[in-house]
Order: sequence, then C-alpha cells, then structure tokens
Amino acid sequence: MTSSLSGFGLGMRREHYAAYVDGSAKVDFIEVISENFMVEGGRPLDTLFKARSNYPLALHGVSLSVGSADGVRSDYLERLRQLVDLMEPAVVSDHLCWTRIGNFNSHDLLPLPMTEEALQVVCANIGRAQDALGRAMLFENPSSYIAFPGAMTEWEFLAEMVSRTGCRLLLDVNNIHVSATNHGFDPIAYLDGVPWRAVGQVHLAGHSVGQTMLIDTHDQPVPECVWQLYAAALRRAGDLPTMIERDDNIPDLAELIGELDTARELHAETLAFEAAA
Repeated sequence: MTSSLSGFGLGMRREHYAAYVDGSAKVDFIEVISENFMVEGGRPLDTLFKARSNYPLALHGVSLSVGSADGVRSDYLERLRQLVDLMEPAVVSDHLCWTRIGNFNSHDLLPLPMTEEALQVVCANIGRAQDALGRAMLFENPSSYIAFPGAMTEWEFLAEMVSRTGCRLLLDVNNIHVSATNHGFDPIAYLDGVPWRAVGQVHLAGHSVGQTMLIDTHDQPVPECVWQLYAAALRRAGDLPTMIERDDNIPDLAELIGELDTARELHAETLAFEAAA
C-alpha cells in the first residue's frame, strides 16, 4: 500500500488537541509521533481517532532504529502495524539513524557512517519493516553533530537506499542546514543529489545556536536561512507536501498557522516563478 499527502500540515501537539479533534485547525494534514500512540486503547488513541476523522494523518516514528546492527525489533513492528491498521495513515515515516542496541535505548537519533556496510544494514532493516507493514515507508535525513569517515556523501547514501529498498524520503530542510553548517558541506550540493522522485514529504523547523554548532531543537520559528533552502528545494522538485515541526516552546496555534501560511505563500510564489521562467 502506498499513499501520499498534499498541502500543508502541522505536528499535532497536546496543547492544540482540541482544535484537531473538533476540526477547526486550518491545516491540510496532521502528523504525530507514532510511539505516543502505540498503546492499548484509552484516551490517546481516542483523541487521535477523532482527529484522524478530520485530517489525513502522517505517523512519524523515532524508535525503529534502521541503523541497528542487530536488526529492527519484532515487538516494535507488531505494535506499529497495529497502529497503522487502526488509523490507516497516509504515510508512515521514521529516521535514518540508530537509537538502540540490544535492550539499550539511547532515546536519541544517532548518526551512521556513510559506508557500504552501514548501507547494507539499513536496507535490510528497511526491507523487513516495509514487509511487516505492507507498505513503503518514508525515511528522514538526520541532523548530526559528529561525522564519521565514509565512502559516500549523505545524499549519495539516501539515493542508494531508495534505489535498493523502494522506500521514499522525508526531506527535513532544517536538518540539511544544520548538518551543512556543522560539517562544512554545501547544502545546495545536497539538494542537487536528492532523488526528488522519491520525496514524499518535507519538514521545516527552527534550531538553536550552540557554542560551536547548530542544534536541531525544534523550539524556534523557521529561520530565513531555512526558508531560502526550502525555496531552493521547491525549484528542484515542484509541489511538495510540507509540514512545520514545533516540539518545545510551543506557541498558540494561531501563531503556528501563521508560520504555515508563510510556507503556503513561498510555495505558491516559487512555483509560479518557475512556471513563468
């Protein structure tokens, strides 16, 4: 099964649940963290089911851990499949990273070396996950703070991952900016290497400035540098379903909708300019 999103969405956060449950939030789709709803019945699922009746849904996971050398966990896949079957989301996504080994879970999205060995592990795990869910998944490019020696660039790794598994990409534009700044590569070269036919969703977010690097905190508005990179992505890909992530320092819903309107306007202006060129 392969589905898709369209338009402009927000992450459904607890502070704004009521607007999603009654359908008054002016968004085209919603996204939730999968693990928050991988539970047995109860209020969380009831809330999501009501919101799902008003908006197309994206499930976005943080614990699949496709980079784990000991494989993805069967019990996790079973619970995720139950949620997918119940909610029938438009897309199911996770991250290109590893979060655990054995019974140890770091609760962080840890980077991988861009090597053939790591690629083989990732592809095997993606294949198993997609077989278990009966659908292609989307995988998000990471933000990173350390870089390992590797045989390929991150965008080459992503392109090969898509080619071998049939998965799709969730392109996080803020993550590209954060990693490019931290590691000194050209974000435009990254965009030029993206297999755009495989991109099924875009994330926009803000970040914080640390002492020596940028930190992907999702607690700030989308900055101008990310808006500019988003426009560059649109010039290469055309129409892309776009979502703004805000996970901390969460403002009123009206403020987030206003920020989403900025994405709508930039999207329309960029595509109109490209069509006229």
